[in-house]
Amino acid sequence: MRALDAGIMVCGECHQLEYQVEGEEQHCARCGSRLHMRRPNSIARTWALLITAAILYIPANLLPIMTINFFGNGAPSTIMGGVIELIQADMLPIAVVVFVASILVPTFKLVGIALLLYSVQRHQPMSARQRILMYRFIEWIGRWSMLDIFVIAILVALVNFGNLASIQADTGAAAFCCVVILTMLAAVTFDPRLIWDNIDVADDEDSGGESSSPGDLLR
Repeated sequence: MRALDAGIMVCGECHQLEYQVEGEEQHCARCGSRLHMRRPNSIARTWALLITAAILYIPANLLPIMTINFFGNGAPSTIMGGVIELIQADMLPIAVVVFVASILVPTFKLVGIALLLYSVQRHQPMSARQRILMYRFIEWIGRWSMLDIFVIAILVALVNFGNLASIQADTGAAAFCCVVILTMLAAVTFDPRLIWDNIDVADDEDSGGESSSPGDLLR
């Protein structure tokens, strides 16, 4: 049986369990945080963060992310341009790492979170276990998108020899950093328990209002 059916709430701060009292605003007995059955406005907040990240994803890929100056000469390069330059310099392993961390991972996160939100809102017949695995994977890989930003920050700090050699971060790096942070926040604001609530609603509608078996409610 689910905690929701038993009237049990979990504190979002310290994970203390409390029984729900109808008609009262409740606070955690341990840390004093306000308690909710589900995160308030989870879907709306996640959509807002996701749409903002998707808008910034365009300049993050079109604008130059850094400029490498060597003996006074240098040209700005985008993320994809840097990958191509690494391939041309016979640095295929590094190019693959940059491509995966800076292109594939952010794209997968944007598409994955959008699919989760759409499936919950539209009651799509999609396996709940598949969706929860997708959510956990998105949450896990989120931090690796910052790899490119960390590399640029280290290079800017270390390579600074005036006209001889220098590296500068450009506006594309700021946009890309915002995309990574916003997608990480979107994964945090999305309440994965809505996936199971959505499945229960769909199952009840398909079964004509009949209650689910105890085994199905053990989540």
